[in-house]
Amino acid sequence: MGRLSQGRLIWNHSTHIPGLIPILDKLSKIVGIRTITPGEIKSVRAHVAKLRLKVSVPIRGGFKLIARKSKLVQEVFILTDLEQSRLETEIAQVLKSSRT
Repeated sequence: MGRLSQGRLIWNHSTHIPGLIPILDKLSKIVGIRTITPGEIKSVRAHVAKLRLKVSVPIRGGFKLIARKSKLVQEVFILTDLEQSRLETEIAQVLKSSRT
């Protein structure tokens, strides 16, 4: 059973990967997503030109995602009723619409 109200985007860190918050805001409006919480941000060696958001592992009540752009990586926690495949489809659609 889906929710009729939109999910919440929690701001618990002062820094985020550039361009990530607008993507997470769009995801929070999808029926079935309850809460989105960006987590720790880290620098890495590998460079990724465009923002990527990938489902990493299931967590209790949802999924952990990994956001990557440039040399930054950030965890994102999503509490949702959606199945992993449906969440991945929704993420792909939001990313695609944000790039056009």
